[in-house]
Amino acid sequence: MPYRRLPNTDKARLKALRIALAKGRDLPPFRLAFSQKSNQKLQGFLNSYENAMSYYSQNYIMQTKKNYLYTASMKKTKMYISHFIQVMNMAIARGEMPNETRKYFGLNVNESKIPPLNTEGDIIKWGENLIKGEAQRILARKTPVTNPTIALVRVRYENFLESYHYQKTLQKNTLRALEKLTELRRDADDIIVQVWNEVEESFKGLPDDLKREKAQEYGLVYVFRKGELSSLSVCETRRSGT
Repeated sequence: MPYRRLPNTDKARLKALRIALAKGRDLPPFRLAFSQKSNQKLQGFLNSYENAMSYYSQNYIMQTKKNYLYTASMKKTKMYISHFIQVMNMAIARGEMPNETRKYFGLNVNESKIPPLNTEGDIIKWGENLIKGEAQRILARKTPVTNPTIALVRVRYENFLESYHYQKTLQKNTLRALEKLTELRRDADDIIVQVWNEVEESFKGLPDDLKREKAQEYGLVYVFRKGELSSLSVCETRRSGT
């Protein structure tokens, strides 16, 4: 026997709810295969679910769209930070700056290795270190690092910070929208199960094929198990005499 398959996507849930709601609007209560209580739940719920789906979709699209710009800003800032440190290290290697220069930036005095710049936190940390450190060096009348200057690094860093905070806000908005949608999905599933149970109960006295046919008019979905569909085709072929 085929089994009833409940919707497991927002699109499928919405379709099931809309079909049931259309039946509730088109048929008088005495002909409707599910209760007025369930019909009232449908009417009160569907708009909220549709709005939650739309709100989540809008936030997700906006986050995805802005993430491209954010990633580009992050990559550019990482490059400027890395180049600033490399130029400073080369000046030290040429003897133009002392090893102690690295101390201003929170770097190991005797190590020329570029610090990790793999995460947002790394970039925020080292960008801040460079800006503060170079400001201290300039106050101490030390020779500024150039190509890039700290002014260029600062511009890239501040643009990145702005983009970072905006992206985090978008992520929070998307998460809140998803949490609300997830909550409403549970409500949608409960309503669909209730309506479908009542529909099947209304048609339980009919032959199985006719019961499924009537129930499908209300949006119920039935799926044949493996092998059942081929067996059904054989039986139909034998009955037709071909």
